[in-house]
Amino acid sequence: MSLQDRIITHFSDSIETKQNAMTALCELIDFASQKIVQALLNDKKILACGNGGSAGDAQHFASEMLNRFERERPALPAIALTTDTFTITSVANDYHYDEIFSKQLRALGQSGDILLAYTTSGNSANVVKAVSTAHDKDISVIALTGKDGGTLSAILGEEDIELRVPSNSTARIQEVHLLITHCLCDLIDHQLFGG
Repeated sequence: MSLQDRIITHFSDSIETKQNAMTALCELIDFASQKIVQALLNDKKILACGNGGSAGDAQHFASEMLNRFERERPALPAIALTTDTFTITSVANDYHYDEIFSKQLRALGQSGDILLAYTTSGNSANVVKAVSTAHDKDISVIALTGKDGGTLSAILGEEDIELRVPSNSTARIQEVHLLITHCLCDLIDHQLFGG
């Protein structure tokens, strides 16, 4: 296979995965956006977490909320739990890496907030622990997963939402997570600010 054939395969696989996700997740993405909007209208905030590329997605979402997406509008309250290296490294060193998000969530999260949890496999121990902490604090969870949903899928409550990308490829799942993130940002802005 030539290099250009490999490129075409990547594009084709990405398009197919996005079309499958659109069919499977459209209604749930709509519902998730409404849940976030309701929290924001109730003066609550969104806390986001994930590892590696998923950490980037969490930071991307928080940045779009705090600054702006595609229009000028007031800042919206969102915190990426992935950005404070002092906190992350001290918790990992003094306790365990599995605690890096849950410890922050215990301090910063309040009842009615939403945890936006990114994990392509659903098996990231620190994200699973954050979801358990969210449940303890009456914080709803919107989980962006893939593959079979992993451990995380099994612990989600009936008030939680799982946006599981129908793929086993980490790259394809991450590509769709970014698209879902942009959909959420657009839908939030549309519902809060019109247009």
